[in-house]
Amino acid sequence: MPMAFLKFKYLNMRKFKKYFKGKKVTVMGLGLLGRGVGDAAFLAECGAELTITDLKTKEQLKDSITKLKKFNPEGKQASYGAGNIKYILGKHRLEDFRDRDLILKAAGVPIDSIYIKEAEKNKIPVKMSASLFVELSNLPMIGVTGTRGKSTVTHLIARILESAGPRYAKGSGEASKRVILGGNVRGVSNLQLLKQARNKDFAVFELDSWQLQGFGEAKISPHISVFTNFMQDHLNYYKNNPEQYFTDKSYIYKFQRPSDVLILGPGMKNKIKSVKSEVVKASIKNIPKTWKILLAGKHNLENIACALEVARFLKIKEEIIRASVESFSPIEGRLQMVKKIHGVSIYNDNNSTTADAAIAALNSFSQKIILIMGGMDKGPEVNNLNKILSQKTKKIFLTPGSGSDRIKNEKADIEKVVNLEDAVNKSLEFAQKGDVILFSPGFASFNMFKNEYDRGDQFMKIVNNLK
Repeated sequence: MPMAFLKFKYLNMRKFKKYFKGKKVTVMGLGLLGRGVGDAAFLAECGAELTITDLKTKEQLKDSITKLKKFNPEGKQASYGAGNIKYILGKHRLEDFRDRDLILKAAGVPIDSIYIKEAEKNKIPVKMSASLFVELSNLPMIGVTGTRGKSTVTHLIARILESAGPRYAKGSGEASKRVILGGNVRGVSNLQLLKQARNKDFAVFELDSWQLQGFGEAKISPHISVFTNFMQDHLNYYKNNPEQYFTDKSYIYKFQRPSDVLILGPGMKNKIKSVKSEVVKASIKNIPKTWKILLAGKHNLENIACALEVARFLKIKEEIIRASVESFSPIEGRLQMVKKIHGVSIYNDNNSTTADAAIAALNSFSQKIILIMGGMDKGPEVNNLNKILSQKTKKIFLTPGSGSDRIKNEKADIEKVVNLEDAVNKSLEFAQKGDVILFSPGFASFNMFKNEYDRGDQFMKIVNNLK
């Protein structure tokens, strides 16, 4: 019989343990980022009988499996299942999507997955961790989505709320609202957040299109939604269907109520239809010109404009908003100034995985820069990027990948390199005092790296070792 998802009056582990004890749950996708491990650990701790299935092998998932070892009796091989966790690795099986109480699927599971269809055919609830957190906690939520800018906007909103004092700040007493930061945040398990959540808290979640699939399936939307922008992306996943990509993004507001609010980033005009909630349009013009902002680029002004409207909707004092904005530095991998060496400034814009993101980064500098870019193709157009490369760059060091093969500008100085370390070393050799080296890949990471975080980590390690 399908599980009924409850909204708990009081949040504590005792209630979650009672709720999940003995439930048969298939976790589809353990992964390497820590989120899947955390989600699985939470369910196992609550007494659920887990089957974890992943297309990656036991060896590839070694570190993740080790973190879950305590849920299996000593002396037994976790790879074969013991205790309350059973592993099916290197493949999926239809039988693991039948006779279950719940399927918890990871982000990126194919839209047309035969395994998810099997679960749906058998009327088994299919959930994702971000939406399941909302269903189980029933906390008021601010959700942020968009093709670009969602990480910056999410973290800036959290900063403003935490700075607002007793009503929102972390750890400011039992009567206060704390900020629960989750969603597409590196290393954060959304289900683990249930351990620290209280009924008085406020959830601020970064939501990508995959996580929003879960919101669509659950027919829920955040109370305060932010839609920063919409551009072509992930067309490899969406099989060159941008409409489906937009459909998943639209769940950020589709199930809002009239008392909720949708904040639209600049440029989202006329892209949103059939909205039931209040709509507020963010504008750079609403940012006071006297504010001293650390974030570079027009795109970051647009990000600030979105966060500003959230704060004003919540009636946070203007001086608190200003102080938070003026002290906010770029988050890791978003046009982040990393190091200055021999008079050369090195920037990490690793999270630039589209041509549009690379263009925004290039436009953030008035001078011509030395660009490190390249990676795997996700399908979006690159014509606009190709057009400006000669205008915006002194030199381009191009790492291998199917996306890199699409970079063509006869007037630009382009040199192909073997790997990221080669690109950094050659960039520094080429650079002169006063130059800027910008790492803004413009493409996905999955040809040479485990994921985009691995790519960013490797770049930071290479740069930090420079002397």
